[in-house]
Amino acid sequence: MNNAELAKIAKAMVAKGKGILAADESTGTIQKRFDKIGVENAENNRRDYRELLFRTSDAMKNNISGVILYDETIRQKAKDGTPLVRLIEQAGAIPGIKVDAGAKPLAASNEETVTEGLDGLRERLIEYHKLGARFAKWRATYDPINGRPSYNCINANAHALARYAALCQENGIVPIVEPEVLMDGDNDIEACAAVTEWVLKETFQQLYYANVVLEGMVLKPNMVIAGLKCDRQASVGEVAERTVTVLRRCVPPSVPGIAFLSGGQSDEAATAHLNAMNAAHPQLPWALTFSYGRALQAAPQKAWSGKMENVPAAQAAFRHRAKMNGLAAVGQWKADLEKMAA
Repeated sequence: MNNAELAKIAKAMVAKGKGILAADESTGTIQKRFDKIGVENAENNRRDYRELLFRTSDAMKNNISGVILYDETIRQKAKDGTPLVRLIEQAGAIPGIKVDAGAKPLAASNEETVTEGLDGLRERLIEYHKLGARFAKWRATYDPINGRPSYNCINANAHALARYAALCQENGIVPIVEPEVLMDGDNDIEACAAVTEWVLKETFQQLYYANVVLEGMVLKPNMVIAGLKCDRQASVGEVAERTVTVLRRCVPPSVPGIAFLSGGQSDEAATAHLNAMNAAHPQLPWALTFSYGRALQAAPQKAWSGKMENVPAAQAAFRHRAKMNGLAAVGQWKADLEKMAA
């Protein structure tokens, strides 16, 4: 695959009014989601749940550009024997795959992490491409409290993200580069802005050194937002303005799009923040859209609760959240649309 083909896929991933469904929860992570709704974490339940999402055809066709899958999911088949990857493709969306091995303790550091998974990655990417994946995701995390992150942590993760991205492009796969400044602590929005800017600048420096083609990648960053435990939570407008300011300082215009993670935000907050950015800044050099997991799935999971008779209600909940975020991706969402749906 040449650079033009990679760029074409990357643009399709951030197409107007569409975003990415992050359905790449590990078996351990989805256990936590299923525990909340009283569902056994069994292979058939994981399959049934994800199948109901991928078969919500209007949501998938109108508002979902791609789906990030887990290793198990990219190999699974629906009840009727159709590969789940094929369901995604039939809906006009692009299958993707999570390829990192998770954040592990960074040696000799102040409780920091580095994401592992580079060993054997080339071979895994070759296999995933054969299975239908046309993009991949690698997540690195940084904690902006207690003097963290250190330069060692930022540099180690930036280097790994760059090596991963180069390997993806070498194998015809568009890399989603995900450097996430966490929002679990008590840090204020100023700390998040400073750390996010530092992380993004170092990440793009390493991407340059690794010869990554920026036109053939998608950035998946955090929004600039105060920690959940911070006493002062910024307004929707302030989050939007601070986030756009940092992105303008750090992200080259050759990157086709930025697909935000939702982090620990509520469903509606993640939508409102994305909408505010697009409404106030319609002429940015890159598309601003979503790559949400929990903010797209919490409502359908609750509606489903593991019961076949609840599938229509779960699909309706997913359809609604996908539509709301699709509107936010073009700056046309309004809060009263949420109330009407309720």
